[in-house]
Parts: sequence; structure tokens; C-alpha cells
Amino acid sequence: MPQRNGVEMVFHHMGIPTHVPQPGERYSAAFGLYTSDVTECRGLKVQYHRFEADSCLHPLMQTVPHAAFKVDDLERAVAGATLILGPYEPLPHYRVAVIDDGGVPIEFIETALTDEEIWASADANELRLPGYR
Repeated sequence: MPQRNGVEMVFHHMGIPTHVPQPGERYSAAFGLYTSDVTECRGLKVQYHRFEADSCLHPLMQTVPHAAFKVDDLERAVAGATLILGPYEPLPHYRVAVIDDGGVPIEFIETALTDEEIWASADANELRLPGYR
């Protein structure tokens, strides 16, 4: 199992930037971002991310695919890395940070929530902006 700073990393999803609208997109006005899950993939969870021209997210996130991993210690996992987002808590009990790892974004997620609980909270508009707790 991969590790960073002694923290085990459990694969969560692959994020792929796109310019093409996708079925079932969810919109985040805070980030100028549309996200959709690829339901046809059975062996690998994939999300497409489509960005508005004025999205505030780092250019690497908008142009380079990223792997996302669940970790049990977010601060330790990202210690010493170049942060390009977070750490922040977009949902209660769901913390996120994204690092630049040699020109490749890597997302780290610390949560005990299931994917169903995560998307139910996101769909209920409970998303929080970075810097707010």
C-alpha cells in the first residue's frame, strides 16, 4: 500500500480534467467547477472535472489528472509538500488537501464518511469555502 510521510494512502478516485459537459454534473460556484462520476467504470472510480474560465483552482488541478487517496492523518500526509489547495473542510467531517508532487496534483482526503454520505451532504449544499470551518 502506498504511503506518504508514514501515512497509508488508500485509493479513492481518479480526477480527470475535461472541457466536455458530462452527464450528472454537480456544480460548485465556489470553485467554478463541475464534477461528475463516471458510472461506466467498474474497477476504478473516476470523476470528470470541468472548469469555468475564471475558476480559482490551481492550474495543475485544471489541466493535469490527479489521483485522490483517503488518509487517516491529513496534516502528516501533506507535511513538507507544496500545497495547492487546503487543507480545508468542504463538508462536515470531510477534510481535503491537494499537493503539487513534481508537477502532478495529488488529493488527500481525511474522512470516515461513506461516498453516499459525502454526496448527500454535497447535494444538500453543505459545501464550505476554503478557510472556513
